[in-house]
Amino acid sequence: MDYLFWRKNNILAPDQDRDPYPWIIWYIWKVRNKKLFREIDRDPLELVRYAETECQAWFNANEIIPQVAQTNNNEENQVLSLENICLLDGSWTDSDRYSGCGWVWMDCGENIQLMETRNFPRCESALHSEIEALRWAMENMLQHSPCQSFGTDCKELIAMIEKPKEWPRFATELEKIETLQICFLDFKIIHVPRARNQFPDFLAKTARTFRRMLLFIDCSIPVWLPRPPQA
Repeated sequence: MDYLFWRKNNILAPDQDRDPYPWIIWYIWKVRNKKLFREIDRDPLELVRYAETECQAWFNANEIIPQVAQTNNNEENQVLSLENICLLDGSWTDSDRYSGCGWVWMDCGENIQLMETRNFPRCESALHSEIEALRWAMENMLQHSPCQSFGTDCKELIAMIEKPKEWPRFATELEKIETLQICFLDFKIIHVPRARNQFPDFLAKTARTFRRMLLFIDCSIPVWLPRPPQA
């Protein structure tokens, strides 16, 4: 504490200070929430190493971005318009045995980092499947990525998150979402066009029509699952 609050201020070049303490403190807080709300334990040494990695990645990104910005203003606008985001979708019919959900986490270059497809016994409605897709995506982002932003083509889902009291039929499901939101520093959910959400839609429909229980998480589609239309 003496170093953090007093001696640290005497560093001759503060802009070169790369101590990972802020990242370590932040991830300790996140792990505390996981332990409190989800009973998930993390290895302390693994936590410190992950925090150090995130610290280094942040400084590397801040060294690279200004160089790109000076090269071309159009490229700068393009970089700033991209987002580290998790796109999600749910799939439901009144005749299928299962409901399905799918999500895709993309980095700032719109490269797929992780994806999931999952089904579960058919829920009450299409909106219930959308909420389940969001809940599952949030839980996995807390566990596997620093992503804080989510995208959906379902405007009703966004309305439910913004004004949950106006949707009493979904009170139980929305309470779970609100609990998860506490674990995010800057949670936000935005509407994306359906054309932008085709991959999560494909994953959700694939899971819904699968003949048995399905849960798959990876960075690419396995050979035993159908290929998306774009592939």
